[in-house]
Amino acid sequence: MRTVVTGGAGFIGSHVVDALLARGDEVHVLDNLTSGKHENLRDGSVFHEADIRSEADAVFAEARPEVVFHLAAQASVSVSVERPELDADVNVLGTVRVLEAARRHGAQVVFSSTGGAIYGECDRPAAEDAERRPISPYGISKLAGEEYLAGWNRLHGTRHVALRLGNVYGPRQDPHGEAGVVAIFLEVIAAGRRPRIFGDGTATRDYVYVGDVVRATLAATGADGGVYNVATGRETSVLELVDRMRAVTGADVEADHAEPRLGDLQRSVLDPSLAERELGWRAEASLDDGLASTWDFFRG
Repeated sequence: MRTVVTGGAGFIGSHVVDALLARGDEVHVLDNLTSGKHENLRDGSVFHEADIRSEADAVFAEARPEVVFHLAAQASVSVSVERPELDADVNVLGTVRVLEAARRHGAQVVFSSTGGAIYGECDRPAAEDAERRPISPYGISKLAGEEYLAGWNRLHGTRHVALRLGNVYGPRQDPHGEAGVVAIFLEVIAAGRRPRIFGDGTATRDYVYVGDVVRATLAATGADGGVYNVATGRETSVLELVDRMRAVTGADVEADHAEPRLGDLQRSVLDPSLAERELGWRAEASLDDGLASTWDFFRG
């Protein structure tokens, strides 16, 4: 089928592109390379260096997509706090422009949202109907994007799907800036340095391997709209994560501690059972196996 992947030169997007090419789809990548990388682009895809806020219509007119995998985003919590207007411009208005461009071509949108930043603090694995309590402009903007998808489904009879992702990790994740803790820690360990933990290390996250996220993204194609958690349903503390990394890397590494960061959650874990029931998807990669694959990438 004909597809567009916004943010297709980024971490998760490039893995989605790989999977689409492997199954024989026509793939167009729309990315302005703000955070995406040329080296993530794959032969066989058509690359459009463009911005979803101003050039989605032109790219979609050429690609004529049947499905749009919308991963382009402003994904930094700290940037969203410092520049909420930029965050809203990319994540809200950019998503509206993607939705309108997709509507003109009758294309379904599969939207990559966020679980932790939308649910806020969790006292149990959060299901899709749990209270939404975002504490950052990033979480607010992603939730707004979801509401636009749901509104377009009601207004235009579309079948757009939002996927609330856990803490995604894996090969190609950028360890610089505000990236996932797995990528940051493994690059530091590969360089022989000590990772830095913000807080006491008891904060937990639901770490889901990028290959599992890609399978969920493709499984959402053709679904009859809705919101799904994409996660493992298991939480891992930062201290336990470092222990797992010691075992995987063989490095006798100790971590430094720093003050907690504004906006960081103490506990985040998602309930993925709806995706298993309705999409036939569940996470398959164990944390140890996922860390081993990611470690292979970072040590070259």
